[in-house]
Amino acid sequence: MTALACAGASVLVFMGMYRLAESHQRQDIMASLMHVSRMIHQGSLRPIVAPEDDVRHIQVVDPSGHVIASTADLAGRPPIARFVPPGDAAVAGNEICSAPGFPHTCLDVVALRFYRPQGDYIIYGAGPPVPWYVNPAFFLVVAGVCLLLTGASAIGTYRIVRRALAPVEEVCAGLSEITVTDLGRRVPAPEKHDEIGALTETVNSTLDRLQQAVEQQRRFASDAGHDLRSPITAMRTQVEEALLHPEDTDWLKMAEALVSSLDRLQAIVTDLLVLAKLDAGEQASRSYINLAELVRTEVGRRPRRKRVVLRLRPGVVVSGDRLQLLRLLTNLLDNAERHATSTVTIIVDRDDGCAEMQVIDDGEGIPPDQREVVFQRFTRLPSGREKDKQGTGLGLAIARDIAQHHEGTLVIEDCQLGARFVLRLPLLSGP
Repeated sequence: MTALACAGASVLVFMGMYRLAESHQRQDIMASLMHVSRMIHQGSLRPIVAPEDDVRHIQVVDPSGHVIASTADLAGRPPIARFVPPGDAAVAGNEICSAPGFPHTCLDVVALRFYRPQGDYIIYGAGPPVPWYVNPAFFLVVAGVCLLLTGASAIGTYRIVRRALAPVEEVCAGLSEITVTDLGRRVPAPEKHDEIGALTETVNSTLDRLQQAVEQQRRFASDAGHDLRSPITAMRTQVEEALLHPEDTDWLKMAEALVSSLDRLQAIVTDLLVLAKLDAGEQASRSYINLAELVRTEVGRRPRRKRVVLRLRPGVVVSGDRLQLLRLLTNLLDNAERHATSTVTIIVDRDDGCAEMQVIDDGEGIPPDQREVVFQRFTRLPSGREKDKQGTGLGLAIARDIAQHHEGTLVIEDCQLGARFVLRLPLLSGP
């Protein structure tokens, strides 16, 4: 940019100096022509005219076009120019190339009209044209100044950019040193809160989320390994004991015990696959779903261990994946049946532009400080372990992930008796 600006300024300077030098040269030629005109007026004109200053070429042409006087170098030569001042003008100037006696050369010629009653004389004066660069020394000065400014600007820009990007290099160096085993490190924050500071904050916040995600995955893998190991260990122990005493083993009972452990193992693996799909953001097919019909169909699909009371408002329609929402309802309903004393209540209604579904049991309830804990994966409260030893601890986690996958929420709210799970989804006004 500096080079372009300097080049533009140089062009303007050269144009101004060229015009100034050209005007100065023509003034010099004009002064010599005026001297010759005085000689004509005084009658002292000789065939050979001595040049003055830098004007080396002068000719005096009579009305018939003959040269009557000239400088020594033009003696005996035809007129170097044929143009005359137009009309009644006294002076005219022009640049002529390949004039007689000057092949392949250009001359800056000025013509002066000398008025006489018998006919006007035309006095021609010529000099070399002014080059576009005016003067070699001037060209070198301008070029040197331009190069100096460009170099100084380049060095200054480099230093400024280097100083400005130094924090970015520190961020890159810090990021390159962070590994999976050392996610607690953060990139250094600059003292000034500018764009680089905003970038550093964004990078550190991203690293915070990454660390939380990795820790969550580690906890998930650890919990999954622990829950998978329990039924596998139980089955291995039973089989090894049976192999040690095959004659004393009741193989039918052992098979039934193995099937029970396999059921628990299969349930854990199935839930893990569902969670993996939800975590991967797998796009499911969506359709219009009437929540009242969905609840009525699921409750009537098989006999229930507890009495189920339905309070369903018709026309509550949402957009979602039917199988996933059925899985959510089944998990909430199974959890409510597990903890209910006698009755489970399901309410479908509208609330503040949202579709709302409540699943309420009349059990002992969930303490407020545990209401978020139960949604963590592989989390089971002591009361839940006592009532269902085959549970996986993933049902409520899957239910919340499905709700979030449908741009909704699933929370536990206050209830006079038992636990109240509240699902809210975007309400559709369509059929």
